Amino acid sequence: MAARRGIHLAPFDELADPRRVARLAARAEERGWDGVFVWDHIVYSPPVRGCADPWVTLSAIACATERVLIGPMVTPPSRRRVQKLTREAVTLDHLSGGRLVLGLGLGGPRHGELAPFGEVEDPPRQAAMLDEALERLTAFWAGEFEPRPVQRPRIPIWLAARWPRRRPIRRAARWDGVFPIDLPGPDAVAELVADVAELRAPDAGAFEVVVTHRADEDPAPWAAAGATWCLTGFGSTPTEDEVRAAIDAGP
Repeated sequence: MAARRGIHLAPFDELADPRRVARLAARAEERGWDGVFVWDHIVYSPPVRGCADPWVTLSAIACATERVLIGPMVTPPSRRRVQKLTREAVTLDHLSGGRLVLGLGLGGPRHGELAPFGEVEDPPRQAAMLDEALERLTAFWAGEFEPRPVQRPRIPIWLAARWPRRRPIRRAARWDGVFPIDLPGPDAVAELVADVAELRAPDAGAFEVVVTHRADEDPAPWAAAGATWCLTGFGSTPTEDEVRAAIDAGP
């Protein structure tokens, strides 16, 4: 099966306007793309200055589209209150008609959005908070909170994993997909797919392997290696014109 194709946007500076991103998402849907996903940051390193809230941006996208999958790629629970994240995710799942994918990861200190705001920066503690959030999210979605998600049995969860670290891959294999970071090339995807196959039971169901690539890069080798989603990315300084051009070129 051919990989599904998506757009992966940093809602920064020129694209920090949710209306502008929503228009691009609607255009992507019209051109046949399968998903539109956004980065989740509070602040970012220069030259970036403006950052839009990903959840407000995703809400605008949900209202402007009817078919594409949407989601944050990725949100770190270490700087989120899990009960608030639960409510946001379910509300967006309902708003989008069951099109939300929840991307989760540890987060990192590189851009100064953790310790300066009193957030946890220690990776082992972040990992423990991520595991705790996964447990609580699923319990809330299973009925502790109402309403429950549109999607059953729950909202899909894709987990970030920095290649080639194996512990995050083992965590991701227990859920619905993996969003590997720092892959050196398609050969690493094949190795990752083999690792996940060993970790998952034969009847565990579908599992997504989600990669990003440049707009000028052919996604075919990534798909051939086993990626099920290929997201066209534009780095941290996207412009509306270059994103529109990539969208119009088609998936």
